Amino acid sequence: MATHTLFFSPATLCKKSALLPRHVSLSSSVTQIAVSGGTLPQRPRDHGLRWRCLAEDRSQVELPHDEPHAPASLEDAEDPELNSREEESNGSAHVATVIRTEEELDEELITSITSKEESKAPIMSIEESKEDSKEIKVKFSIVFVTAEAEPYSKTGGLGDVCGSLPVALAARGHRVMVVLPRYLNGQSEKVYSNAVDLGKRAKVSCFGADHEVAFFHEFRENVDWVFVDHPAYRRPGNPYGDNYGAYGDNQFRFSLLSHAACEAPLVLELGGFNYGEKCIFVANDWHAGLVPVLLGAKYRPWGVYKDARSILVIHNIAHQGVEPATTYPNLGLPPDWYGALEWVFPNWARKHALDKGEAVNILKGAIVTADRIVTVSEGYSWEITTPEGGYGLDGLLTSRKSVINGIVNGIDVTDWDPATDQHIPFHYSIDDLSGKALCKADLQRELGLPMRPVTPLIGFIGRLDYQKGTDLVLSALPEIMQMDIQLVMLGSGNVAYEEWMRSAEYTYRDKFRGWVGFNVPISHRITAGCDIIIMPSRFEPCGLNQLYAMRYGTVPVVHCTGGLRDTVETFNPFGDEGRGTGTGWAFSPLTKERLLWALGLAVSTYRDYRSSWEGLMKQGMSKDFTWDTAASNYEQIFEWASIDPPYVQ
Repeated sequence: MATHTLFFSPATLCKKSALLPRHVSLSSSVTQIAVSGGTLPQRPRDHGLRWRCLAEDRSQVELPHDEPHAPASLEDAEDPELNSREEESNGSAHVATVIRTEEELDEELITSITSKEESKAPIMSIEESKEDSKEIKVKFSIVFVTAEAEPYSKTGGLGDVCGSLPVALAARGHRVMVVLPRYLNGQSEKVYSNAVDLGKRAKVSCFGADHEVAFFHEFRENVDWVFVDHPAYRRPGNPYGDNYGAYGDNQFRFSLLSHAACEAPLVLELGGFNYGEKCIFVANDWHAGLVPVLLGAKYRPWGVYKDARSILVIHNIAHQGVEPATTYPNLGLPPDWYGALEWVFPNWARKHALDKGEAVNILKGAIVTADRIVTVSEGYSWEITTPEGGYGLDGLLTSRKSVINGIVNGIDVTDWDPATDQHIPFHYSIDDLSGKALCKADLQRELGLPMRPVTPLIGFIGRLDYQKGTDLVLSALPEIMQMDIQLVMLGSGNVAYEEWMRSAEYTYRDKFRGWVGFNVPISHRITAGCDIIIMPSRFEPCGLNQLYAMRYGTVPVVHCTGGLRDTVETFNPFGDEGRGTGTGWAFSPLTKERLLWALGLAVSTYRDYRSSWEGLMKQGMSKDFTWDTAASNYEQIFEWASIDPPYVQ
């Protein structure tokens, strides 16, 4: 058995940077640790194959008997009691520990210094040596699996995350691959112009046949972008559907993606080397939900991917990949794994008296097999464990809450920077806000609104649908128009809301403008030119517009939910010794009255307390919502996942 020696100071062992992807024996007197290269003992686990989620009767949900004991938060990582439990769990039978006292270590370092003096080599002090040992950081091979990633394909926040987070992780020294479909819809071909056919073909057994997929590759920004090519991805429309609705074969299209993604690290030589079996799979939403299931059902029984880990990232739990139970044999999984995906609808959701409500739920399968689960904000990680926000999966997620974490998405601070933004007419910064007033005047002129510098200009950017709270704005519009404000809305979606925007513009000629559709330059100019942005979303896993707004000194008024709750701090004029704290207003519950109350506070503060308003603007602009911060938090998740054996073995 090979043994590798690492030096640490006792204090280092409690810090998250010292967490290793192997079990080690932790002791307050240990300063040298020998990490065994052998295999670790497998612990029996109930990985949820018998779970049946009945929304009407949670007593039938079987809870796992043994959850991973990796810390669920940074506070847990620093908890001495948790660390002591780690000591007991590792066991000396599997890890060889060499004890060195501080005096012995110092003596060895002094001997090393003496030899360096004789050779005229640079000398490092004992303190510097100990400090240098703290900088050891594990680098991972990471494989993102996603249905979309900007700039290749994007319909929402999923594309933003999977287009930016891999780049941030690669910049921090990790080897990163992103696997996604190669969509060819007659207009998207140019975005794949730099992708080359690797000449590799893989046979995927699913849906009653062997399907051949090809792999295209582009190396950009230190990331391997791998595109899965198959005729199922060549059709007009967006990644999920066309003008007639969602594609009827989406289960097949994304099952194919998951199978191909599991093969890619094994068969593709990128930069001369393949990624191999020891990697971290990051499965995004239900489209990649079969990845953690396949690792446990198809690969590990044959000794493949025994050192791999899987992270499930839930961007929107409302979409779960539910299909009739009769489609299970098509997924390419062993028959005895049906329980992992089994789903039974409650009586009220069944179509008729003879409907048994039996289905397969791909997202549920990922939840019961993934090593850790991440949501796109801390607030959303709690909401999905509640009946209101769990969409039937709340009982299941509650049973795994010890491995659920929330990480707020980042934003592209190069594209969204008021000091350099190419889409806005005037630039400004936190040190010189004069350009924002000029942007406001230019936006009023462009929209044909009266140019009133002292009148608050309010913006709304988003889909015109129920989730975004468009109906709440509609019902509150008569009262909003009684205020001395101007309102501009940009978005598309429900046809009825689009027609309402057109009629409201006619009714309130000097106070309201509606832009039906979505236009990137206009969205930048609205964000820069408005004083306030409103986001009355019913639920918002993360939200990006409030992050963009704060970076541009535009104060958000939001519903207190999900990522909006996490990122917008309600203004307190008496905080910080009277200087004021906060970045906006978060209201709750979601009613017209509370929206009008929060908006009224914002308007009165803008008009009557200009110094406080400028402080609000600067506090929002100073917030750090970079992707580098998010990448650092994901690194911690990867380290925690690596500590424990695979959840499903």
